[in-house]
Amino acid sequence: MAAISLIRKNETDMTQGNIFTHIVAFAIPLLMGNLFQQLYNTVDTWVVGNYVGKVAFSAVGQVSPVTNTVIGFFSGFSSGASVVISRYFGAHDRENVSKAVHTYVTATLILCVVFTILGTLIVPLMIDILDSHAEVAAEQAIYLRIYFAGVSGLMIYNMGSAILRAIGNSTFPFLFLLVSTVVNIVLDLIFVIKFNMGTQGVATATVLAQLVSAVLVVIVLLRTETVVRVNLRNLRINGEILKSEIRIGFPSAIQMSITAFSNVFVYSYINFFGTDITGGWTAYNKIDQLFFLPMQSISMATTTFVGQNLGAGDIKRARRGVGTALMMAFASTLCLVIPVMIFAPHIVSLFIDDSEAGVINYGTMFLRMNGLFFLAACVNQVLGAAMRGCGKSEMAMIAMLFSFVLFRQVYLFVVTRYIANTPQTVGISFPVGWTVCSIIIGIFYLVAFPKERSNK
Repeated sequence: MAAISLIRKNETDMTQGNIFTHIVAFAIPLLMGNLFQQLYNTVDTWVVGNYVGKVAFSAVGQVSPVTNTVIGFFSGFSSGASVVISRYFGAHDRENVSKAVHTYVTATLILCVVFTILGTLIVPLMIDILDSHAEVAAEQAIYLRIYFAGVSGLMIYNMGSAILRAIGNSTFPFLFLLVSTVVNIVLDLIFVIKFNMGTQGVATATVLAQLVSAVLVVIVLLRTETVVRVNLRNLRINGEILKSEIRIGFPSAIQMSITAFSNVFVYSYINFFGTDITGGWTAYNKIDQLFFLPMQSISMATTTFVGQNLGAGDIKRARRGVGTALMMAFASTLCLVIPVMIFAPHIVSLFIDDSEAGVINYGTMFLRMNGLFFLAACVNQVLGAAMRGCGKSEMAMIAMLFSFVLFRQVYLFVVTRYIANTPQTVGISFPVGWTVCSIIIGIFYLVAFPKERSNK
């Protein structure tokens, strides 16, 4: 009964009350949860970087675009289900909340089978695209085969957390990630240091830890007495609701997965310069992903806030929430970026042995070169979330695919072949893409986000 009470207490109706307080209260557990989810791969790279060597370090770090492709696809699909559920919740339509939940759970179980089989089959293709040195490629193959064999744990956890977030509960997803991250760290150290399992050890630890978070979220969904309770006998797909979840979620899924996958090609450009620069870029990417956590957490809160308030018909409050979220993203990102840029060498050295001076120097260069551009990323993250919350995720998809995939790849092709093929020109491709995306999605927001009627 204690768990049931807690989950009921953490249902949050965002259609009334202080906007800033709602977003902060919702975003902080999300931030902590996202931080711990990011720590899965970060801990893996730290362990192999300090206890195995720079070949394993580069291998585990470079597979992140591949694993993020899977995470991105399912996170995007989850956002569609979350928006649908949050709208019904904001409108106090309990029957359709339950139908949306059971439709989403059923679809997820089907996708678990598909992703496990497909992911395992495409490992050789992913290794070829990464185009790493032979010794690195061998370690990458080991990691990815184990990762995809256990990918269902990650998908089920994301499913449950999306359902809970839709009703304003971001606390339970954080607590489950906290537990699973501790499990991951402990198993990493045991498998690598005690049993000398190397890359195989960190991959196995990650899969087992994700399974723990999946089991915990399933227990809550089966036992809660709230409107999102899952009854196994009711697991079926409602065609109309599934169409809505796909219509909103599929563009986000395509955008997030293709964007993550396109980073595989960026690594192919970086790999041209050798292992020191590859290691520096890997370390930078670990820190880069941490920079995104505050703005992404605020953005996820924005999607739920907009969905609930538009479900309740309050357009003015939804727009005010977007403005508040944008200011919060700027402030939190700036507070994080400045000290990291100042202490960049010390922070990079946390990910790799101090004797690897070349790796540390290049990681520092990438951090200081790109740091302030994260403010531009705040705009596309928050406004993209707002567009998903109002059901127009295809606009966010268009802006992000054009900027992060097409424009970035064209930039890399032209610059490296006709202007200057240097680590700096390749590394700056990220912030250039963020800036272009923010301009495009800002225009979309001004034109397409719902506006108040003039007679109000």
